[in-house]
Amino acid sequence: MSIVAWIVLGLISGFIASKVVNHSGEGTLMDIVLGIVGAVVGGFLFHLVGATGVDGFNIWSMFVAVVGAIVVLSVKHALMGRGPLAH
Repeated sequence: MSIVAWIVLGLISGFIASKVVNHSGEGTLMDIVLGIVGAVVGGFLFHLVGATGVDGFNIWSMFVAVVGAIVVLSVKHALMGRGPLAH
């Protein structure tokens, strides 16, 4: 995928994950970073269970990135002493 596709995938998936976990967005730059990190984490987790990770700019990759970003946000909140669904 091109860098532009990664940024768009990161923005959309990071925004969705932050809305699910925080009920508000993290901000444009943080949503992009969260989505890209989420795509990497989600890809790793999905490969552990034998599923395909991020394989292009499509709905499946978006799902993988959102799941990964939710995991990243949940771990962040757990380490910071906040519940994963606190706002």
